[in-house]
Amino acid sequence: MNERLLSSVKIMVVDDEVDLEPLVRQKFRRQIREGIYDFIFAHNGLEALAKLIEYPTIGVILSDINMPEMDGLTLLTKLKELKDPGLKTVIVSAYGDMENIRTAMNRGAFDFVTKPVNFEDLEITINKTLDEIMQIRRSLEEHDQLISIQQDLNTAREIQQAILPKKFPPFPNRTDFDIFASMVAAKEVGGDFYDFFLIDSDRLGFVIGDVSGKGVPAAIFMAVSRTLIRATGLKGIPTEECMNYVNNLLCNESVSCMFVTVFYGILNTVTGEVEYVNAGHNPPYILGADGIRKVEMTGGPILGCLEEICYLSKKTRLFPGERLFLFTDGITEAFNKEDQPFGEDRLEKFLTNNTAKSIEEVVKGISGAVNEFSVGIPQSDDITLLAIRFGNHV
Repeated sequence: MNERLLSSVKIMVVDDEVDLEPLVRQKFRRQIREGIYDFIFAHNGLEALAKLIEYPTIGVILSDINMPEMDGLTLLTKLKELKDPGLKTVIVSAYGDMENIRTAMNRGAFDFVTKPVNFEDLEITINKTLDEIMQIRRSLEEHDQLISIQQDLNTAREIQQAILPKKFPPFPNRTDFDIFASMVAAKEVGGDFYDFFLIDSDRLGFVIGDVSGKGVPAAIFMAVSRTLIRATGLKGIPTEECMNYVNNLLCNESVSCMFVTVFYGILNTVTGEVEYVNAGHNPPYILGADGIRKVEMTGGPILGCLEEICYLSKKTRLFPGERLFLFTDGITEAFNKEDQPFGEDRLEKFLTNNTAKSIEEVVKGISGAVNEFSVGIPQSDDITLLAIRFGNHV
């Protein structure tokens, strides 16, 4: 047993025999002197209940059965009402009093010893009871810690969700473009993110990203990445300069070899031109009247791994009514019960069959299709979607 832990648990002896206290102190003088045992004494059940309030660290109660004012069996009933799993009672009674001992065990006594007391046996019983209490208290502490962690994770989830735009349409006064997005984390918090912001009246910045790893570290890195890209992008600098700058910052701040894949673009809301950099992310799709087409890669590596990388940008164009569809690999890497991935083929088939749908219908439809495909399989990765429509809605 851990003697340091045991020293924090007091042992209460409840017995009306006045000679018992000096006898116990004499028999266990070494353990008392070394701080292993700490005894409290009471002479009946009522006094014992008062001592429990006065000394909340009492864990073991050695109780006689036959006592004035409140006997041991009644005391057991009162103790049971406390519903304290870390409080154990050992009944001390005459050898021939088996009926009362049996009643005591039925009322929740942890163990019993018989009179006349064999102090070696009593010590073994005390130590066994203390061991049980230590295990229970450790379990309760771990349970409390888990609850605290869960509460922290719930708070972190709320904070993370709060930093992602959720109001759609985000710019209700603008009819020259529209945006819809969603993010469903696989755990309490996730590493995926999306964002969009007006650089000026004619330019819309937008980004989607996927941080390596899961859980709290990924969520923190996600928040940092999203903030850096937004703050840098709002300066209105070209997309490649934005990625160069953010990459160097992330390389300096990255820990545990974390990185993030990113697609960052700027839409000219007048011409439909999109300037973009793809930093190791899944290529988006353009949905038009004649079908779908992939946006060309720019050859850029992931952010946060290699400093002084020179990212290259490319340009594409959206024609009025066309939609740009961005996603993370939580879509294509969702698996079904046959261990088959949703894959690009299913994604492209869905997009091809839904080119006339609104961006909200497309985003929600894809989410529904993935959920239906992987029904019965726990979500293993964050699922994030971002869609932009260029031109006035018809």
